[in-house]
Amino acid sequence: MKELFSQLRGAVMATLVLAVVCCGIYPLVVFGIAQVAFPDKANGSLITDAKGTVIGSKLLGQGFTGEKYFHPRPSAAGNGYDAANSSGSNLGPTSQKLRDAVKERIEAYRKEYGLKDTELVPADAVTASGSGLDPHISLRNAELQTARVAKARNLSVEKVGELIRAHTDKAGLGILGEPGVNVLKLNLTLDSLK
Repeated sequence: MKELFSQLRGAVMATLVLAVVCCGIYPLVVFGIAQVAFPDKANGSLITDAKGTVIGSKLLGQGFTGEKYFHPRPSAAGNGYDAANSSGSNLGPTSQKLRDAVKERIEAYRKEYGLKDTELVPADAVTASGSGLDPHISLRNAELQTARVAKARNLSVEKVGELIRAHTDKAGLGILGEPGVNVLKLNLTLDSLK
């Protein structure tokens, strides 16, 4: 019996020590290092206005719908771009519901931008990302939206094109994925123009 209590006491002590180290000390050390080395990223890459009010995060998409804004890719996250309900639709390539939704979005996109039936529609314009919160659209998607935004804002297509290039993030490490245009940052820059 004495041996059992000895082993039990050792197990409890090991659990307590590991709990303090793994659930207290280690997270605090990582948090401290992140705050010193990468404060912007550690705090969510937030975008604030001149008054310091948080507008959003450059890592999360937002639902822009007006003519004067670049539109993001579709979202399946909650009620559209809801970070608390981040998820995809979980509909696979054999899903008739997904095929119908994509077909409908393709038709609407072609009609809005005057594309012929033979012209390809950017995939990101008609499909949601895995998280439903992707802040980027493809360069092609942005280029197709340029004329609409330029007209609505009374800007030249060339000026809007310059802004697109300024807000295009390169592929990760220069080779991972495709370059993408951050929709929130681009739209905020457009709003800041006089």
